[in-house]
Amino acid sequence: MNKEERKCPECGEPLVGRIDKKFCCDQCRNNYNNRLNSDNTNLVRNINNILRKNRRILMELNPEGKIKLSKNKLITKGFNFNFHTNIHNTKNGHTYYFCYEQGYLDLKDGFFALVQRKEA
Repeated sequence: MNKEERKCPECGEPLVGRIDKKFCCDQCRNNYNNRLNSDNTNLVRNINNILRKNRRILMELNPEGKIKLSKNKLITKGFNFNFHTNIHNTKNGHTYYFCYEQGYLDLKDGFFALVQRKEA
């Protein structure tokens, strides 16, 4: 009776050992999973980089925790308005956008109010 030989899905080497073993070694397992997840990993990494940069810009421009400044100042620093971590809508109907604890409010006149969320 000829048993079908199990092979490593990454390198094709025969699998020896446990019946539930899927890869011949840790390197093949890591390579396989890294290749499988590379597109998602790159997307997430790029978005996280944008969010961190936005937060750094807000922190740099708002060292005291509250300030009003022009939209151009944010744009000049490379701020990306398409990415934020959360939104806070106030009772007054204002919408604050946050990159972690650093937030901003569009004042609609070419200016933004920058704020910092206090920890509770």
